[in-house]
Formats: sequence, C-alpha cells, structure tokens
Amino acid sequence: MDFEFSQEQQLLRKTVRQFVDDEILPHIAEWDATGGFDQGLWKRLADLGLMGVCIPEKYGGSGMDYNALAIVCEELERGDTAFRTAVSVHTGLNSMTLLQWGSDQQKEQFLVPQAKGEKIGAFGLTEPGAGSDVAALSTTAVRDGDDYILNGQKTWISLCDVADHFIVFAYTDKAKKHNGISAFIVERTREGFSSKAIKGKYGIRSGNTGELFFDDVRIPVENRLGEEGEGFKIAMASLDNGRFTVAAGACGLIMACLEESVKYCHSRSTFGKSIGEHQLVQQMIANMEAGFQMSRLLVYRAGEMKNKGLRNTRETSMAKWQACDFANKAADDAVQIHGAYGYSDEYPVARFLRNSKAPVIYEGTREIHTIMQAEYVLGKREDKKLNRMLPKWPFEE
Repeated sequence: MDFEFSQEQQLLRKTVRQFVDDEILPHIAEWDATGGFDQGLWKRLADLGLMGVCIPEKYGGSGMDYNALAIVCEELERGDTAFRTAVSVHTGLNSMTLLQWGSDQQKEQFLVPQAKGEKIGAFGLTEPGAGSDVAALSTTAVRDGDDYILNGQKTWISLCDVADHFIVFAYTDKAKKHNGISAFIVERTREGFSSKAIKGKYGIRSGNTGELFFDDVRIPVENRLGEEGEGFKIAMASLDNGRFTVAAGACGLIMACLEESVKYCHSRSTFGKSIGEHQLVQQMIANMEAGFQMSRLLVYRAGEMKNKGLRNTRETSMAKWQACDFANKAADDAVQIHGAYGYSDEYPVARFLRNSKAPVIYEGTREIHTIMQAEYVLGKREDKKLNRMLPKWPFEE
C-alpha cells in the first residue's frame, strides 16, 4: 500500500493551492458577503485543466486519476466550500455520471465540452418533498413519440442559474416505484425550463443554489441517460462520486481550520502565555489534526477503489460521513479557539462554521450514512457490481 503522492499529484496540489491563494482568498470575504463570485474563475479553472481533471483525455479531460479529483476538491475547499461545490457538481455528479452511463453521442455532445470547461453541468435530484427518500420524487417524464414531456420541480440545486445543462431524474412509471425512475439530460435552452436562486442561505453564500422548474419541457429520447427505469441506479452511482468529492472537500475545510487556529494560537496570549500553551486549546488542535488524517485516509481509500473500477458505495459513505462530521467539529472548535473574535467576520472561522453545516446534510445526511453503515455490518445491505462502472485508471485510449 503506497501512501505517497506521485510527482504529478504533488504538482497538481501545488497548482491548485497557488490558485486558491491568488484568486480566491483575497476576495472570498467580499464574495461571501455579497452572495456571488467572479464568474471569470470558471475559465481560469478550465485553463488549469481542473474542470475535467479525472476525465479521459479522449473526452477532453486531463486524464488524471480519481484521487487527483480529491486533491482538487480538498484544496478548493481550503479556499471556500462554494468552489469545491462547483467542481463537485460539475465533475463529480454530472461529468463522471456521463462518463459512466452516457452513450457515445452523449459523451461527445455533453461530456467533451464540460471536461474542457466550455460548458457547465449540474444535477437535479432533490425536490421539495423528496430528499433522503429519493423514491418520493414527483417530477414526471411522459413519453410522447420521440420525446418525453417533463413536468415538475427540483430544489437545492447547485449551479441552478449557471449550468448549461442538468442531469434530471423523473418518474416514467410511478407504479414501479424506484424502478420506474429515469434520468435525462436537460439543456437550459429548452422551452418551459426556468430556474430561481434561493436567497438567505446560512452558509456557502458565494455559491449559486436554487430551484429548477419544468413546465411541459420536451426532451428528445436521445437525451435519456441509460434505459428507462435505470434512473435510481444512475442516481446512486452518481452519489458515490458526489459524496467522494464532498468528503475530500471536508478535508480541505479541516485544513483551513487548522491553519487559522495555529496562526491565532501563535498571535494571542492569555494569562501570561500564548493560548497554544493551554492544554484544552492543544486538545482542540490535536483533535483537528486527528480528524484530518483519518478523513484523508478514508477519502483516498475510496479513490483507490474507483481507480481499480470497484464498487465503493460503502467506503465512500464512510468517508463522507466521517469527514463531514470531523469538519463540522473542527470549525466549531476553530471558532472557540478564536473566542469572541471567532464570532465575527474579522476572521474566516465563522464562515468555516457556516459552510461546514451543509455537507453534513446534503448528499446523504449523517443519519442516512449511519443507517447505511449499520446495515452493512448487520448484513442487511450488500452492493452488487453495476452493469456500468467507472472506467479504470490509467484510462485506455
């Protein structure tokens, strides 16, 4: 078992870290306050090859392994969760789903421009009445000749006003329950489609999140992803990729909490000594470091399974659950270490705490992952190999 990063991975980390230091950190306090970020960053991410870092070169990507995606997400979330979220949704939930499930024509039409950063992809699963209970969704797609007519609504959709197209899940046969869900690629330009941002979020304020509306939207049959009734399988496979990126990003948030807390420990004194010399502060710092190291191991184990083309639902669930919980605790401790200053915008740790809460909820709440892990141990859950897996790395041309 090799725990060393390759030279290529080390260079990638250095590149993304420099990007964060130069392009994000000087502006993030303002962007968080105003609720948006410089959209020119999309092109700069694309120029660095980060929009398709783990997509094969023949589809316009950089051709690196899946743990390269984890490195990108970790370093981006060190800057702010909104940027990791953007890459998570575009690459993890959309592009990797197209790579796994898309037809040759769909890959050429949608995946290639996304991997190059020319187009932005997003993902539409959650609804006002369907979150953890995916089978409760109400969006429908009715076959009409060579089209499907899509009606319904999605909510809490990242990049809702930014993405060029979305992978959307809808019932084609509700009588079959989750076996009656199908997946579709929906372009923003389709008549009857609209989106609306959600305002007043607790955290990830610089990111675009909102609702999608489908009012008799006609989708050609060739935009169906996979076969009719495969939507639930596609959604769950997509979440294996999305949860992987969320877990990797959580490592970056813990890293940011550590960096700021250590810096503050060296600059602040109480009772005649630096606060880092107080044992209870040291305990919080030590817990952050432990959480960071354990989370990273869980994330890169899941990534290595992806590299080998293995089903990794159990391992990715564990990584997402634990890393996000560790990040939430690290952010809470970072605020505590900063004392009253941590409760203000003068230091970034308040933003870390606000941002750390959403990942504990989305892409499977901590409660869902707790149940999943218990069911694996009790023998009530078993993952079978899907009929379509992510391609192994190194990718074959």
